[in-house]
Amino acid sequence: MPRLRLWIGLLLLGGLGILVWSSSPSPFTNSSVPTGVSWSPPVQIASGEAYRGPWRMNQSDWRFVDDPTAALGREGTAGVVWTDHVAQDLFFQIYGPDGTPRHSSPVNVSRNPETFSWLPRVAFPTGSPDTVYVLWQEIIFSGGTHGGETLFARSLDGGRSFNEPTNLSQSKAGDGKGRLTKQLWHNGSLDLAVGPEDTVYAAWTEYEGRLLLSHSTDAGAHFSSPLHVAGSTKRPARGPSLDVDSTGTLHLAWAVGEDPSADIQYTHTTDAWNAFSPPQVVAESKGHSDAPSLAVAPSGTVHLAYGESPTGPFQRYHVRYTRSSPRVDSFRESTALSDRAEADAQAHFPTLRAPIQDTVHVLWERYPNRSERPRGLAYTTSTDGGGTFDSPSAVPGSADPEHGFNGSQQGLLMEKLAANAGGDLAVVNSRFDQGTESHIWLYQGQTNR
Repeated sequence: MPRLRLWIGLLLLGGLGILVWSSSPSPFTNSSVPTGVSWSPPVQIASGEAYRGPWRMNQSDWRFVDDPTAALGREGTAGVVWTDHVAQDLFFQIYGPDGTPRHSSPVNVSRNPETFSWLPRVAFPTGSPDTVYVLWQEIIFSGGTHGGETLFARSLDGGRSFNEPTNLSQSKAGDGKGRLTKQLWHNGSLDLAVGPEDTVYAAWTEYEGRLLLSHSTDAGAHFSSPLHVAGSTKRPARGPSLDVDSTGTLHLAWAVGEDPSADIQYTHTTDAWNAFSPPQVVAESKGHSDAPSLAVAPSGTVHLAYGESPTGPFQRYHVRYTRSSPRVDSFRESTALSDRAEADAQAHFPTLRAPIQDTVHVLWERYPNRSERPRGLAYTTSTDGGGTFDSPSAVPGSADPEHGFNGSQQGLLMEKLAANAGGDLAVVNSRFDQGTESHIWLYQGQTNR
């Protein structure tokens, strides 16, 4: 785990490379165009100390809150899951559109204080308002060189209680780790998606390199044995992103480690499991592409955002976007979402959502200074299916200097944005002010058009 801190530090420092601007056209409209979102005042979800002692595996003295993720229901209710490192567990709460918590106190999801649980994903299935799915990485040492397993739990009573967690991976390969090199990796290399007819999909990568996929056809009661989709010891997969369209087609994108000029990979399957299309390269370039976030619009268009450094790993990243038309296995030339319109030193680790026809939302980490961790979140939207995007703006309050830097200290392969078909938005972020306080915030918004 000291190597983990080195990996995060190196990536966030950004190196000394000079960004070479892409020749592709800018997708942004005039910078005076507003984002079209009305943001409510931030809601504090959790707070704690801000102390992180040396890594001593599950005996580490860590006292802070971290790693939030969110899902949105039809009525704008936001389900938020986060990590409390004092308890070494995950907690869940539902918030109304006005930011009021629905449960009297946060609900413990993981319920295993002997091991660290962190970097979760959460999902609400369509048509089942009382069902909640949570996927996360738990630092269980199973006999290999790297601790990590992929765990899943569900609630059938609106998040008031969760079933006993299920270990989906049960291996010694360091599940939930996304390896960049043999010495450097991110935790939280996993994703969760819900399809029609009670199907649930979970994807994760191992430190050893494989990308694995498991699925449930009974609303998360039982899962299949993991299927090896991609990745190997020499060419590890990392940062998987999943979505399922209205026809039940499963779409999957991932990044590649051990390659300074890696490109994003993509595949899909129309039979829900057995016949994946041959993996294809998305937006091939000479730079290093990483951290994909994929979403399928109601029309079937596949939208994809990712980070890219034209000069290789550990250099200056910016966020790029591309899309593929329905039933067309080719992506358009990618365009830059961050580098032409922001003064930030770096932008990386996007989350993309496309719940409404022709509307695409993208959020990412802001790096005002490449020598530091990110501070605040940037947001942009498109209302013409990804043809043009508004100029990025900071999520109001997300970069408040009083609250320190952005969290997710075990890895930034997070999903911090949720959106629904009613135009509601939910953004979550953790902040860490060394020696003072740690916080988790919820930012709720409503699109104005």
